[in-house]
Amino acid sequence: MTGFAQSLKTWRAARRFSQLDLAMEADISARHLSFLETGRANPSREMVVRLGEALRLPLDARNQLLTQAGFAVRYKGREWDDADMAPVRRAIAWQLDRHRPYPALALDRHWVIREANAVALSLYGRFGIGVGDSLIDLLMMEALPDAIENWPEVAHHVAIRLRTESAALGGVPEFEAVLRYLSSVPEPASLPLGPVTPTILRHGDLRISMFATIAQFGTPEDLLLDDLKLELYFPMDAATEATFQQIAALTAS
Repeated sequence: MTGFAQSLKTWRAARRFSQLDLAMEADISARHLSFLETGRANPSREMVVRLGEALRLPLDARNQLLTQAGFAVRYKGREWDDADMAPVRRAIAWQLDRHRPYPALALDRHWVIREANAVALSLYGRFGIGVGDSLIDLLMMEALPDAIENWPEVAHHVAIRLRTESAALGGVPEFEAVLRYLSSVPEPASLPLGPVTPTILRHGDLRISMFATIAQFGTPEDLLLDDLKLELYFPMDAATEATFQQIAALTAS
């Protein structure tokens, strides 16, 4: 079995598709798909691209399938500071800035902060975390459980999110250590019944209760943008709203 054939079979299983399901999604015969998975048939470049789209694979996984099938990669992996990324950087900065007075940041695949507004920098700066640092490192800090009032609930939900993201990407080794750590946190006796589970943060006299929404690019053609997420935080109560307003005023300059 070729590398392409094994990867195709592995991804199909990970996406919980039967051969018939994937064949129908890719508009090919189940017989041809079977031949591709056993190595009895070699795919064209167009076929590899079609299968990657049908499986909804991350762009780096599609590149890997292409190289395993003997073709050049299709998707580039640009650097954040590349010139042709300037329109994207401006769009991200615009969204993060317009989200003030609430915190907002942009995270890559490994939860490294690529950009953040001043309110988020003030909030995470209290833990020594800023642009270029990973929130994975924050999650592993010994002081964090004492700083988060509802740590068991937060740890539970973060672990679920990390597992989901890792599975969607075909496995992220950088998540393994933090997943083991979060899995060791005793599960809460009962989960909250509200519409969302907030993160309730305490730092000195500061108490913040907030929840997050996540936005992604709709048409990424670049490896970095394919994984980039905008994390936008909102206050859960009036006291947090007032605190965010105060932080925004102090960081306005």
